[in-house]
Amino acid sequence: MAGHSKWNNIKRRKEAADQKRGKIFTKLGREIQVAVREGGPDPEENFALQSAIARARSYNMPNDNIKRSIDNASGAGGGEEFVQVTYEGYGAGGVAVMVRTLTDNRNRTAGEVRHVFEKYGGNLGKDGSVAYQFENKGSLIIAKDKYPDEDQVMLDALDAGCEDIEISDDYYEVVTDPSEYHKVLQGLTAAEYEFADVSLGPEAMTFAQLTDPDQIEKIEKLLDGLEEIDDVQDVFHNWEQEEE
Repeated sequence: MAGHSKWNNIKRRKEAADQKRGKIFTKLGREIQVAVREGGPDPEENFALQSAIARARSYNMPNDNIKRSIDNASGAGGGEEFVQVTYEGYGAGGVAVMVRTLTDNRNRTAGEVRHVFEKYGGNLGKDGSVAYQFENKGSLIIAKDKYPDEDQVMLDALDAGCEDIEISDDYYEVVTDPSEYHKVLQGLTAAEYEFADVSLGPEAMTFAQLTDPDQIEKIEKLLDGLEEIDDVQDVFHNWEQEEE
């Protein structure tokens, strides 16, 4: 099932958030600040900020931290200037990997990303080297234990304008066209849904399967190593993991 990577990604991120909450909050705060500088401090008018706040709340980031991030970006000088840079490469076994970063120093970030790729048997590629294996989609993840009525969730998601909804043992993934992502996020938020994760970004169209234990160990360490980099916001890949 193509969704296996999605569910395991969420588990990995949530476990990391529990263990290194301060670091995760710093990354989420950076995302909020960039959204504020690009579109203003009002989430009703700034869809990117609305999405960043929803994601921060999915990681249980306190409202005081969220407000502080907005205020810091809204104040004089607006804080540090970050730009979004996406890196592409291959991991062990030909797994395609895309890395979204927010950085104030491209050379530093590129060096750190390249080092992790090379350390764990991968290689950093040029722009477009793996992007063709992904398509841009909106994704809203809802935990089934909070919303066990599958029919109601499907009805609400369809009413909000989603493209599709995938169901696993633990999660619903509400999939949207990029142009409809914010509309669906607003609709489900208004319906009082809470999210386990939200994102608008690359979704793999084809998947790589690994059976060699050495390759599996290397790709796990590669993904974890990339997530550890301060400037890395998201790591997307096409490794089809078995559900745990």
